Amino acid sequence: MAFNLSAYVCTFLLFLILNKINYILGENSTSLHYEYVLLEDEHPCRRTCVSNASPMICRYTFQVENYYTMTKACHDCPRNVTDCFRKDCIPGDGHERAVVVVNRKLPGPTIEVCRDDMVIVDVQNHLMSESTTIHWHGQHQKETPYMDGVPFVTQCPILPRNTFRYIFKASQAGTHLWHSHIGMQRVDGCFGPLIVRVPPDENSVKQFYDYDLQSHVITLIDWEKMTATEKFLYHHHSVGDNKPSTLLVNGLGRHRIFDDADINGTYHTPLARFRVEQGYRYRFRLINAGYLNCPIEVSVDNHTIKVISTDGNDVIPVEAESLVTYAGERFDFVLNADQPKSLYWIRFRGLMDCDERFNRAHQVAVLEYEGFEDYEGDIASPRAEYEEPSHTSAPSTLYNLEDNTTDVNYEYNTTTVEPSTTLNILNTQPNVIYSNSEPLPEGDPNYDNSRRTGRQINALNRGTESGTDYISMPQIVSLNEWDSSLKTKPDVQIYLAYDFYNLNNTKFHRPGYEFYNVKPVTNQLQTPQLNHISMEMPSFPLLPQRDQVPEDMFCNNETVKENDCVNNYCECHHGYEIPLNAVVELVIIDEGFAYDANHPLHLHGYAFRVVAMERVGRNITVQQVKDRDRAGLVKRNLLNPPIKDTVTVPDGGYTIVRFHATNPGYWIFHCHIEFHAEIGMALVFRVGKNSQMLPVPEGFPRCGSYLPEEYEYMQNENSTIEGPSDNKPLCSKNNFINKFEKVLFGDYCLDPVASSASIITFSACILLTLFNIFF
Repeated sequence: MAFNLSAYVCTFLLFLILNKINYILGENSTSLHYEYVLLEDEHPCRRTCVSNASPMICRYTFQVENYYTMTKACHDCPRNVTDCFRKDCIPGDGHERAVVVVNRKLPGPTIEVCRDDMVIVDVQNHLMSESTTIHWHGQHQKETPYMDGVPFVTQCPILPRNTFRYIFKASQAGTHLWHSHIGMQRVDGCFGPLIVRVPPDENSVKQFYDYDLQSHVITLIDWEKMTATEKFLYHHHSVGDNKPSTLLVNGLGRHRIFDDADINGTYHTPLARFRVEQGYRYRFRLINAGYLNCPIEVSVDNHTIKVISTDGNDVIPVEAESLVTYAGERFDFVLNADQPKSLYWIRFRGLMDCDERFNRAHQVAVLEYEGFEDYEGDIASPRAEYEEPSHTSAPSTLYNLEDNTTDVNYEYNTTTVEPSTTLNILNTQPNVIYSNSEPLPEGDPNYDNSRRTGRQINALNRGTESGTDYISMPQIVSLNEWDSSLKTKPDVQIYLAYDFYNLNNTKFHRPGYEFYNVKPVTNQLQTPQLNHISMEMPSFPLLPQRDQVPEDMFCNNETVKENDCVNNYCECHHGYEIPLNAVVELVIIDEGFAYDANHPLHLHGYAFRVVAMERVGRNITVQQVKDRDRAGLVKRNLLNPPIKDTVTVPDGGYTIVRFHATNPGYWIFHCHIEFHAEIGMALVFRVGKNSQMLPVPEGFPRCGSYLPEEYEYMQNENSTIEGPSDNKPLCSKNNFINKFEKVLFGDYCLDPVASSASIITFSACILLTLFNIFF
């Protein structure tokens, strides 16, 4: 026993020596290797990218925890607006509510790296009772498919008090985001920007702007006074709605009104502010982390928006007065600071379930010119015209529930709205001098005066049929070279139709209160499905435990024909097998029979070409789309369409995308509206055979159901459990220390009765001790 203890001491000394050697080699190495857990402003990986420079290893620690807005850390926020930016203070929109955040920030930490940097993130789960994962939205994980962050597809959930290390190369340049991929955690604040830059001489759009600043990243989310889980359950099991109350811009916004008797007035939590200098062009990076049916229209008073990139892929610049962004999308646009030095509203106007029929969810931020205090003219007298919707109050009847059609008109009448008086409220943001008297642009921004006239990019429910005032995605020209995904005929074509269906969804309609028995009819819960199938997630992760996947595990519309899924609720492991290297075309159809809705769809593991998009009418069927295609009425852009990973589909229309299936693995495709994805609006593409997929990393976590037979435990009733024996080996192959023993003494377990091994242990220990002392 004594000699074995010497072996452990020897192993510890070896560990010290190896660390010293590694330190010496590291000091003389030309490669850049940093291990930092810092604020993103201080992180060395946030740098100017240089061609031919060695990639950096960029380490981060994410502590995921339950937290709260307007905590004690906020002191006197918002009365003392400086307090709103204290460490650990999350002001949000002023309402106190529970959140799930990383490092007590909303949004979470920004990761800024250069292309091909190695990103290493230790995700520590400090949640009290929930598991978690992180998805790196926009990174295809071609060399690291196990790092995609989808529970039960690429990994097991990270349990509370556990840490999972994500390691991946930042291969896809551009504006992306990271977010939790479990339950409603993204919705409650577990998200943040992921920015991957390239050297200037590799930047195909550099000539269109002068500055690309960290302070010009805009992250949007629709927001509530309650947690998303509470709202989800209230909507699906009771009488709650699914309509957002407001929006947040970089975690900030004004919604709650604070009364102050001392000043005989009111004030709000601060707004996001963005500074520019007159005469320069700025690249803004816009990220939509939204979770409900709330497309967001973005515009800047007196300025146009010039889109240069979408979902991390550069395009020929397109200029417009406004753009619409859907959940999961990213747009990079250039703002030319060519206006008088002043303050201007940046307006964010919610559509669909955020529109004037419901809560009129909107938000504003401030564009602030350097030196505006010295300008003698009016502050932000808007030249731009805004239009007011034709109906300014919610209609008394929103839906015709008998025929399941919507009675909503998205056509608007143009009306010029004059600016009103300046609001007397407090506003500020990081990177500016805080002051309770900080001015705001002129005018009272509200939902009704926030619609900008003129050209619009990515407009709601409009495709290539809409003319010059609306620029649809297939009309935008990619700067990427032609690739084989654009060949005339794809290798695989899949039709994916969806809508909301009147079904007895067994998760929400148990026997006794089936769908049609729910009263009143407004409480009947319709189910969103792809091809009339709800995705049932497996009990184990598909990719790392693919040896457990039976051949007949997946279902799709071809395998469930006998189940009559049009009239019966069908739930199974929805998926398609795709041959490796096949060119795949997805024809995605929004049937539009239930009501007017929006479904942004996101594909993991790939980006796709958006080759067609059209709204045909109020509704459409798969057969009608096929008939139009045979008649030559479906126009595909196979020359230079844009590349995206998230796209919308016009209601009563279709969107067609193409991708080249060169990335083997299991990849989820799902609606990015959380309420829809959570109840099964998803499917999995298995690309390639299991043997063509990268091997499972050593020691990768496994999980699954545990269902032993009763007899196994009954047999143990009369069995005897042996205690420890002095003659049993004292080490384990899974023990960290004994891995060093294996290196020192060979591939066997040290036994205290083996005298020769004991001598070797003692001798090696003496030699290594002397080496550590003198070197």
